[in-house]
Amino acid sequence: MASRVEKYLAHLDRLSGGREPRFFPVESTKQGLPGVTEIVYDNLPDGLLTALTYGLSLAEHPDWQHGSPELCLSVNSTNVIWAHAVGFLAEQLRGTCPFSYGSTINFGERIVPESEMTAFCVFAPLVLDRDYLGIDVGIPGHEGHDVINIQGMYPIHEVERQFINEYGIEAFWKSDWEPTNVLRRPAI
Repeated sequence: MASRVEKYLAHLDRLSGGREPRFFPVESTKQGLPGVTEIVYDNLPDGLLTALTYGLSLAEHPDWQHGSPELCLSVNSTNVIWAHAVGFLAEQLRGTCPFSYGSTINFGERIVPESEMTAFCVFAPLVLDRDYLGIDVGIPGHEGHDVINIQGMYPIHEVERQFINEYGIEAFWKSDWEPTNVLRRPAI
């Protein structure tokens, strides 16, 4: 019988076409919860670093009524620090941040030295067609009781974070910006 994590990884294997990821563990700071794992794919899709988490969904949050989240970041960079930042946020904020569409997270400093971005916003993942919602990882006989929804994480500038908080994610999403470009100027 496949475990919860094995079912999730099997789903990611199908999405990636069987590409082999790199795994980076993030030690838990939450008593009773195991750590978070960063699952990193290089050059998937072409030219992008794509990182997903596993472990955020092991926590509980009152807003998680129809499944619990894991995170997905896709950026035009080879710097794995982007993945580490998302893994860090997943571990630190699990149980307190809903990671729902439109959520913004102030990282508090430059995420990586070469980019001026200091925050993230949450929306649908850019590189995963429709296979990011309703991933059933429940045990046999309890199908549908343990569901993961993958949420997209997008690096943004502080001025963009403020704009999203004031006007909403839809207004920002319609602006002229390239979601994977971590060296871009602010769109607002």
